[in-house]
Amino acid sequence: MNTEQHQVSTKLLGHNIDLQALKAKLHKSFVIHQYRDALYIAYHGSTAFVFDYGVICAWKMKEEDKTQLLVKVLSCTQNGTDDHAWENFHFKVEQNASLMVRDDEIRLPDDDLLTLLAVSHGLAQSEKLEQFEVLAEKTIREHSHLSETLAKTGKIPLSRKALAKARGSLFQTRNDIVLRFNLLDTPEFFWEYPEQEANYLQISRYLDLQPRVELLNLKLSTINELLEMLASEQNHKHSAFLEWIIIYLIAVDIILYFGH
Repeated sequence: MNTEQHQVSTKLLGHNIDLQALKAKLHKSFVIHQYRDALYIAYHGSTAFVFDYGVICAWKMKEEDKTQLLVKVLSCTQNGTDDHAWENFHFKVEQNASLMVRDDEIRLPDDDLLTLLAVSHGLAQSEKLEQFEVLAEKTIREHSHLSETLAKTGKIPLSRKALAKARGSLFQTRNDIVLRFNLLDTPEFFWEYPEQEANYLQISRYLDLQPRVELLNLKLSTINELLEMLASEQNHKHSAFLEWIIIYLIAVDIILYFGH
C-alpha cells in the first residue's frame, strides 16, 4: 500500500483559457488529452489539468515545472495574471480505501487519471468561486454607503449613468456564476464518467461549494435589491421632473393664449 504524501496545487490564472489554442501550442511537445472543460497535460512526470474558466490544477509538480508551464498557459489566458498564490493540499493514495478529506489532506482510493480529474474539478471550482467571493465583498464595500446616505439625506449619491454601470457589472457577475462557469451544477464531465461523481461530491462537500455559492448569491441579491431600489427612486424623480416640465409648458401655453 502506497501512503507516500504528495502535493496538489491549484491556481487562478485569469478570466478564461482558450483550451484549443493551448492544445495547439503544446501538442507537439507534451502528452495531452481534451476532456469536457479541461485539458490534461503530462508534464515532466507530473500531471496538470487546465480548466477553461481560468484555473490550473497540478499534481506532484515541482516548483520550477509549475513556473515553466504557467508561462505557456498564461499565453492562452484572457486577462491572465500570475498574481494569485497557489492553493496547496496534500494527498496520499491508499488502495481500495474510500476518498476522504481532512485538514487539507486528501486520501485517494487510487491514482487513476480520472480520479485525479474528478478531484481537480472540485478544487478548481473552489478556486474560481473564491474569485467571485472577493469580487462580491469588494462590491459590497463600494456600495455600502448608498443605503446609509439615502436614509440620512433622502438623496441618491449616484448619477443615472454610474448606477446603470453598477447594475450592469453586478448582472455580469451573477451571469458568470449561474450560467457560465458551472459553479452551481455538477460538471458535465460526470455525464460521461458517473462512477467518478462520488469522489467529486466528497471534495465539494469538504470545500462547502454549494453553501458558498448560495451565500454568494444571497449577497449579490441583496446588492441587486439596493441598486434596483435606487434605480426605481431615480426613475420616479425623473418622471416627476418631466411632469413638472409638462405642467410648466401647459401653463405657458395658457398664458400665451389668453394674452393674445
